[in-house]
Amino acid sequence: QPHALSQTTVDLIVELRLKRRRCAEVIHYEVTQMGISVSLSSVKRVLKRAGLLRQKSKWKKCHQSEKRPFVESPGDLVQLDTIHIHPLIGTKRFYIYTLLDVCSRWAYAWVSNRISAGKTVEFLHRAREQATFEFHMLQTDHGPEFSKWFTSHAGISHRHSRVRKPNDNAHLERFNRTIQEECLYYINQKPQMYQEAIDDWLPYYNNERAHLSLNFLSPSQVLPSS
Repeated sequence: QPHALSQTTVDLIVELRLKRRRCAEVIHYEVTQMGISVSLSSVKRVLKRAGLLRQKSKWKKCHQSEKRPFVESPGDLVQLDTIHIHPLIGTKRFYIYTLLDVCSRWAYAWVSNRISAGKTVEFLHRAREQATFEFHMLQTDHGPEFSKWFTSHAGISHRHSRVRKPNDNAHLERFNRTIQEECLYYINQKPQMYQEAIDDWLPYYNNERAHLSLNFLSPSQVLPSS
């Protein structure tokens, strides 16, 4: 074809991809900075033909999210996530479901040997039994455990965060870091030991721990008295 890219340009695009694993947009920028005229679509086409462009899974479903609510009181927005635990060699991977109320920072966590939409519903029921307030809207990422099946069986409004925007769940991401640093750091054993450690630590987190984001109050001090 008269407008086909030269083999030198094709090799350069592939080389840049293999060297840094950067996305097509960054590679396109780097190539044009070298004085080579090439379109972004051409860069993506080269990467696709070379098998270096991540393809969208045919099983991945598009999630239409409700508008994010303005958080004024507990339960207005409750975020859910999962932590993947990779223990020592010879033991199976397991997971920790986490939940955080954005307003009060009240949190709940539960260890599970696997993740699925059904397990997420079970986790949600457990969290609601422990909470002293009602959940009005849930927010999750697009993981398979938060699928449309979960949305239809949760019994609560459910929205998904934006794709590749982890800051949408920043409050829960920070909690996930906190629970790993303060509670799980020295544990590398069976799931039961993780659950025992979490059960001991959560009352401290919710009732005693001073939170900078809450002006040194604990979540229970923020929650309205029943």
